[in-house]
Amino acid sequence: MHAEWIDVDDACIRSIADSENLVIAVGTTSLRTLETLYWLGVKAWLQPETEKLELGQWDCYNNRLLNTECTKSMALNALLNWMKRNQKERLFTQTQLLITPGYRFRIAGALITNFHQPNSTLLLLVAAVIGDKWKEVYQHALDHEYRFLSFGDGSLLFMVES
Repeated sequence: MHAEWIDVDDACIRSIADSENLVIAVGTTSLRTLETLYWLGVKAWLQPETEKLELGQWDCYNNRLLNTECTKSMALNALLNWMKRNQKERLFTQTQLLITPGYRFRIAGALITNFHQPNSTLLLLVAAVIGDKWKEVYQHALDHEYRFLSFGDGSLLFMVES
């Protein structure tokens, strides 16, 4: 999975941490960013004194991270505390998070996105969001001549429980 740069300020992270509302990611990069914030927060929660926070593409599938009892609020507050200790008002880093079927979303509850190419990591991400229904959704899009890729038609997808 390619790396993408993310840039999130502490006010945004605090807002997400404090929110009880449904979080809707607009675009796959936003979704990866939101979920990366959670996993970086888990890393900060487990090792608050670490000097550098990074997330590799498979880190979130590591049992050490998966088996924590870290809630969204706990993770994001640990991330905010880490940022404060390291005198950062912005988190500017890269994510390589690869979201595949079976992934359990920690922050986002829905995704707005366009229709993606077959055999792409973005289609894997869509399959993680809506499960096996992705085939029906994409067949509907094909049958009704929806436009695909960057300037195509969009969709609002709600996460299913895995």
